[in-house]
Amino acid sequence: MSNNIKTRELTASTNTRDLEIKDAQLIFENVWANLLEEFGEDKLRFSNEIFWLNGAPGAGKGTQTDFIMRFRDMTAAPIIVSDLLQSPEAERMKDAGLMVGDREVTRLVFRRLIDPEYQTGAIIDGYPRTKVQVECVKLLYNKIVQIRRDRRGKGSEEVLGKSTFHIVVLFIDEGESIKRQLFRGRTCMEHNEQVRTSGMGEIIELRKTDLSEEAARNRYRTFKEITYEALKSLRDVFHYHFIDAYGDISEVKNLIVKELRYQSSLELDQATFDRVNPIPLASNIVVHARQELVKRLDDYERHHTELFKEVVLLIQSKFLPIVMKHAISGMAYINSESETFNDPMALAMLIDIFSERGYHAVVDIRRYEIPAQVDRETFEITTRTKQCYRFRISFHGSEIRRGR
Repeated sequence: MSNNIKTRELTASTNTRDLEIKDAQLIFENVWANLLEEFGEDKLRFSNEIFWLNGAPGAGKGTQTDFIMRFRDMTAAPIIVSDLLQSPEAERMKDAGLMVGDREVTRLVFRRLIDPEYQTGAIIDGYPRTKVQVECVKLLYNKIVQIRRDRRGKGSEEVLGKSTFHIVVLFIDEGESIKRQLFRGRTCMEHNEQVRTSGMGEIIELRKTDLSEEAARNRYRTFKEITYEALKSLRDVFHYHFIDAYGDISEVKNLIVKELRYQSSLELDQATFDRVNPIPLASNIVVHARQELVKRLDDYERHHTELFKEVVLLIQSKFLPIVMKHAISGMAYINSESETFNDPMALAMLIDIFSERGYHAVVDIRRYEIPAQVDRETFEITTRTKQCYRFRISFHGSEIRRGR
């Protein structure tokens, strides 16, 4: 694969990621505004401990949900996203021809989470499932932290406890998932037939994906390629519990107990958490920095158009030819005496432009005293200050393949 193709793929991936973040920000702001309008910020309360549970089809989420609830002494029923989507509110949206997408699912989940019964703990089964929903979970956590910090700063007696987010993923491979889905389908059909024949018991809803190997395979691949990939981005943000659910029920329970106890040993106590919490997470800084970068660049184009255009042209004509010559090393040093950079905003623009394009740019301003003129009578030399801007542009260089 050529470097140009790699660059295009990286750019496309970055653009997609930016769109997902923007979509999530818009969705979250809309959902949060609705919650504020309905309840007011003073009335918003979220669980002290939230388990965001997902798993491969057939991994046993329902069984293990009950176990986690008992293990954590939770009394409130789990919030099951598939049930929310069958609620009267969701049905009204569907009847109105509205798609129950990321925005609607997020609103239903977050709205349910603030019910008083979930104050001490909650399990959400089936959310987040997309990259946009994953970003909304991050934004919710940041908002809870912000509210708690604000209330502490105001000396409020009603300070929220810290909210701990757990990401739980029950994982099995594709073959095992298909086998379990089809077995569940056969078992369900046999049960329902017995109920019809005997007139005793209740009919169990039969998933269409449990009747077809192809449908079961597609359901698993949707989980693996969309949900699982999205959830992996939360590994460095929250407590992430990856559970190998291949064994029998008791073996999986033991793994969950071991994992939760280990993670509990890593949790800060409340007082320690309060002390270090004002220091933002590195991952949050990166996301926030990217959002601010986008805002600055848009602002340059709208309000400082001519200077922005001038800096872009300078980069194209003076900087890029030198950068291209150093494509293998991934590092270029460029000196410039352009008066454009006498405006500090021009320097900021250049750094932001390179950052947006995937480079790292650093500038060092150097000043030299050089002779300007000599007094013929006293031979006194008058100097003037010469200003030079030295830029260091770094980027991922080319990997050269060497033969043996």
